[in-house]
Parts: sequence; structure tokens; C-alpha cells
Amino acid sequence: MRLLDSSDKNFAASLADFCRAAAPSPEIRKTVADILADIRERGDEAVAYYAAKFDAAKLRAREFRLRPDEIAAAAARVPAARKKAIAEARDALLAFHRRHLPKDWTASNPHGASVGEIFRPIRRVALYIPGGQAPLVSTVLHTAVLAQIAGCPEIALFSPSNPRGALPDEILAAAKLLGLQEIYRVGGVQAIGAAAYGTLTIPAADKIVGPGNAYVCEAKRQVFGTVGIDSLPGPSELMLVCDETADPACAAADLLAQAEHGSGREKIYLLATSPTTLNAVNDQLRRQLAGLARDDKIRRVLDEGFLAIRAASLDEAPSIVNAIAPEHLQLLVRDAALKPLLRDIRAAGAIFIGNNTPTVLGDFTAGPSHVLPTGRAARFSSGLRVSDFLLRASVTRYTKPQLAKALPVTTAFGQMEHLDAHARSAQIRLEKTSAKNHPAAPL
Repeated sequence: MRLLDSSDKNFAASLADFCRAAAPSPEIRKTVADILADIRERGDEAVAYYAAKFDAAKLRAREFRLRPDEIAAAAARVPAARKKAIAEARDALLAFHRRHLPKDWTASNPHGASVGEIFRPIRRVALYIPGGQAPLVSTVLHTAVLAQIAGCPEIALFSPSNPRGALPDEILAAAKLLGLQEIYRVGGVQAIGAAAYGTLTIPAADKIVGPGNAYVCEAKRQVFGTVGIDSLPGPSELMLVCDETADPACAAADLLAQAEHGSGREKIYLLATSPTTLNAVNDQLRRQLAGLARDDKIRRVLDEGFLAIRAASLDEAPSIVNAIAPEHLQLLVRDAALKPLLRDIRAAGAIFIGNNTPTVLGDFTAGPSHVLPTGRAARFSSGLRVSDFLLRASVTRYTKPQLAKALPVTTAFGQMEHLDAHARSAQIRLEKTSAKNHPAAPL
């Protein structure tokens, strides 16, 4: 554990140095670029090659997509209790995200013209679901449910298979519950390349959504522009803000939970106003670590990615939180302190309040999507939401009298910007005095 004191004269620089996201290495960038170029050139043949190379899965192109009977058989093997949990999580996500589905609208602007917005779903989206040691069943729900609420007509799911070409049964059970039928047993950079460029058997997507490892994130970065990208979510992050009311055992359990994701590059932060709290949480970390299945990976995070911060008071917390911009933020503080904290904290992907609200609720079943900004991206972006699966277009309609009201402004801007054809395009309409001025119907 590294300890910083907010009163230290070098605190801001030391904090910035610790929470700075590591850039992908030149080796990762080149490896990804080479794979993407190969997929763009050879299509299915390259996808099959990299599936065999990285996942030891010998697949022919016609085997990339799972058959309906394979999906059904996998779902049937999942115990009823797990299916029930998946269904309950789906319901919570539906209830939350339906609330912010935007609606078309029309109004009058200052010239009396009709203006508004229309929203349409993205035609085809690709969902990337990490597999491997931690198959993220919940990510199926935390991406697909939002796409379905938005009304996306085509939703394709990609996830890496094991050497037998199989996906985890629970991932397929979640997909079947949602009615997803287009599922590819392809993961890694090859999945991003296939979704971005398309192959003979895999149609290109319009947008790619979902978390992944460093190679997947770099692939998403490199294909951005060819295809839409939701974000570049990296290793998990958690920050706890604690006063004397924080339960040290709960605080330690939450830090360990976010440290166990598996990359070893996760970052966890503990801000406390009392050395007693810092020591108590640190003691609980040592106690609870014993016996955890991923203790080796967690130890690496505790050694390299754990920062404890001693603050003079909670008044300092908002500025420190905003500087870190954590993916997850837990406020384990007395109720009286919540209002000023929530007022002044502006950069956090998701906020959890109180000793009874662990981050794991957000990971699985609270309702908001767990696809959140990392690496300080919460300073300028937010977690995945329904609007990320929608296209917005503004709509404008003027009558000739309304155009006349706007003409002085358009003329002035045309002159200021030395764009006389711009100004002329409005003026010429008003010069056509012989034309009948039919009033425009509302949008």
C-alpha cells in the first residue's frame, strides 16, 4: 500500500502520477495493428487463424456463429437458480434504463420556425463480452438490454470460446433470455476486426460496445472512425471515501472485490480522515485476503495499485475525487456529509452510498450499466446508457416570413465569416416575391 497525505506539498503531483492510466505499449499497438490489417485483407481466414492461435479453437468460418440448438442446449444446462438471478438482473436494468429513453420533440424557435429532434436506433451493434477466467455473464445484460430498449434491429454478440469452441453456458443462457440469436464464438482483436470491417460470414457493425483487455481496447481505439465505439474501458477502479462511520470490514471487502478482476492492473483508492480508519481497513485487507481464489492477482494490485490517502477532513474529498475521476466511488460517510459531497463531486462513473451498498450491486443487479469510464475518463464521459445506441438528428422547417426574421443574422454571419454564398442562399429565397408563400405544416 502506498500512502499519501493531502497536506504534503507534492500531493497533487504524486496523485496525478499514481492515477495516470498506462498507455498501451508499442508492442501491443503493433500487434493489434498487424492483426487488424490481416483481418481486413483475409477476412474469415484470418479470424480463424487468430482464434486458433490465441484461443486454441480450431473453427471453420461456418462455425463462427452458434446454431440455435447450441444456444438452447447450453441454456438448458444452467441451474434454475442462476437463470432466476439473470432474469432478476435483467428486470432491474429494464426498469432503470427505460426511464431515460429520449423522445422526439418539436417546438418553435425565436423566429417562429419549427425545430426539433428525432431519435432513431443504430441499425447494427456488436456487443463484446469478455470470457476467459472471468466470463462476464452480467455484461450480456448490461449492454444488450440497453440496445433492445433503444430498438436496435440487429444485435450481434461476440465472446471468445474455449479450445472446444464452446462459450460458457451462463453467457448463452443470458443471451437466450434476451432473445439474442446472432452469437459468434470469436473474441479478442479478431472479434473487433470482424465487427468493424466485416467478413464473408460476419456482417460489419455500425458500433461496437463492451469492455475488454488491453488488446481489445487498443483494437477498439484503432478501428474508431471506421465504426462507432462506446468507450475504452480499462482495468477496474474503485475509490472509497470514509469517515469514522465506515465499517472497515465492508470497506476492505469492497477493495478486494474490485482488485480480483484479474489483469493485475486494477487500481483501488482509500481516502480516510483518520489514521485509525486507514489502519483498520488495512488490517482487514490482510485478514480477508487469506483463502481468496485469486489471492495472487489481488496481492499484485495491493502492492502496485493500491493508494491510501489521509485527508484532514471530508471537505477535501471532492477535489481529490475529481482529480482521480474513479470508475466506481463509494461514500462510506455519515448522512450529514452526503449532500455537500454529492454537490461537489462531478467526476465519477458510478456512486454508491453507505455501508450497505457495495459496488458489486452495480456490477450485477442494481440497474445502471456497469460499462463505465476508467483511466480518468469520467472527467469527460459517462457510463453506458440507452442514448449510446441511438442516433439523433435535428429537424428544422421555416416559412418565408420566418426566414425574413432570420435573414439579418444569416447575413451578418456570412459577412463575418467571408462566406457570401451562405448569406446569398437565404437572401435569394426572399427575392422570389412572385412565389406563393405556403405556410409550413408543423413537423
